[in-house]
Amino acid sequence: MNLSSALHSKIFHIVNICSKKIKQESYVIGGYVRDFLLGKKNSRDLDILTIGEGIRLAKEVSRCIIPIPKIQVFKRFGTAMLEYNNQKIEFVGARKESYHFYSRKPIIELGSLQEDQKRRDFTINSLAISLNNDNYGELIDPFGGMLDLKKKILRTTLDSDITYSDDPLRMMRAIRFSAELQFMIDKSSFKSIKKNKNRINIVSKERIIDEFNKILLCKKPSIGLSLLYKSGLLSIILPELTSLQGIEELNGYKHKDNFDHTLQVIDNISKEESNSIWLRWAALLHDIGKSHTKKFVPEIGWTFHSHEFVGSKMIPNIFQRLKLPKGMIMKYVKKMIKNSYRPVALIKDETSDSAIRRLLFDMREDIEDLIKLCIADITTKNKEKKDHYKRNIFVLMDRIKKLEERDRIKNWKSPISGNDIMNVFNVHPCKKIGIIKNFIKDSILEGKIPNEFNSAYLLMLKKGEELGFKKKQ
Repeated sequence: MNLSSALHSKIFHIVNICSKKIKQESYVIGGYVRDFLLGKKNSRDLDILTIGEGIRLAKEVSRCIIPIPKIQVFKRFGTAMLEYNNQKIEFVGARKESYHFYSRKPIIELGSLQEDQKRRDFTINSLAISLNNDNYGELIDPFGGMLDLKKKILRTTLDSDITYSDDPLRMMRAIRFSAELQFMIDKSSFKSIKKNKNRINIVSKERIIDEFNKILLCKKPSIGLSLLYKSGLLSIILPELTSLQGIEELNGYKHKDNFDHTLQVIDNISKEESNSIWLRWAALLHDIGKSHTKKFVPEIGWTFHSHEFVGSKMIPNIFQRLKLPKGMIMKYVKKMIKNSYRPVALIKDETSDSAIRRLLFDMREDIEDLIKLCIADITTKNKEKKDHYKRNIFVLMDRIKKLEERDRIKNWKSPISGNDIMNVFNVHPCKKIGIIKNFIKDSILEGKIPNEFNSAYLLMLKKGEELGFKKKQ
C-alpha cells in the first residue's frame, strides 16, 4: 500500500533529501502513521527512524530549515529532537533491545528496520512509511498492524509475556491506548497483563502516573479504570480506590457499590468539564474515605459520616506515595474532597445567606469546580430524583451568584488590615489584633455588616475597646 498522501508536510521532503545525502534509509514510524490511518490528521509528534545515526540525520535536516532550529541531543539514547512548524520531530537510529529482569531500561544495539519494528509495543505502533526514493510512501507492516487497526484490537508485536515483562510500563500503555482509541486488548495480551501485573513495581512512579493521567484525560476514563481494576494493576497503584468495590447487605439494608459510583462520577465530570486533570483527580478520590467510615446503624442502614473529612486527610499520603505535585495542587484536591458534600447540605430553602457566604469564602475561585463536582456526583438512575437534585443545585448556584455580586466574597479581602488596627490603637503585633480581624470577618460573612470600610472601621473600634484598646488621639 502506498501512503504518499500522508507525506504532504514539507518536512518529509527535507528528510528524503537529507537521508539520500548521508546515505541512510529513513522512515516515519509509530503514532503519526497510526493516527493518519485512523483519520486523525493533527498529530503533533513525528518519529523519524533511520538506518544509521539518528543524531547525524537530525543535524543534516536542521541545516535545511530556515531559520535553523535548535537541536536537543540525547547521546545516551542516540536520539535527537527539533521543532518544525509546531511539530516535535524525533530522530532515532534503528535498534534492537534486550533487558535485564530487574530493570525496564534496555541494552541497546544497532539494528535493522524490522528489528526496530519488532521492539515496539503494539502492532499498530510498528507501522512505518518509507521516505526513500525507491519506495517513497510505501507502508511497511510486518506484524499485521493495519489489520489490527481495522479490527480495533491491541496486540503486541512479540509474545505478550516477553513484551510486558521486559517493559512493564507497556501494560499501562495498553490500557491507555484501549481507553483513548476504544480498542479491545487482545485476550492473550490481557491475560499476560494479569500475569505480569506485579512487574509494574520496577517502573518509576512518575512514569506510571504519566500514563495514569492520560487515562484520566480520556473522553470516558471509566474504560481505562475498569481495565486497570480487572487486570489487578489498580489495586497496586491505588488500593484506596479498589477498597470501595463491593456491596454489603445487612438486615435488608444495602449500600451502593462506591467503586462503580466513582467511575460514573469521573465519566460525568469528563463530559461536563474541560481537561482539568486535578478536578478529575478530585472526582476520582472524592469518596475514598467511605471505606474507613462505613458503619451499620439499625433501623437506619449504612452510614458514611464524615467520609469527606477522612478522605481529605488521606490525600497527602497518596500524593507523596505516587509522587504527585504537592503545594497548591495537593491543597486544591484536598479542599475539593473535604467540601464535596457542602453544597448538597445547602440546597434547602431555609439555608441562610451566611452559610452560603462561608462556602464562598472557603472555596473562593474554586466554587465553580465544586459545583461541577456536585453535579457529577448525582448518579441515581431515578430520573425524578436526578432532576430534583439538579434543580436544587441550580437554585443554589443562583443564590451564590447574587450573594457574590452583592458582597464580593470570592475575592474577599478584609476592609481592615492588621496595620490599620495597630495604627488606630497605637499597639504592637499581638493576639488581640487577630481576634479583631476574625470578628470583622465573621460579622461580614454572617451579614451583620456590609463588606465595606466604614462599617468595618466602626466595628473595629467597638471590639478594640472591649479588648481594652484605646483609640490613639
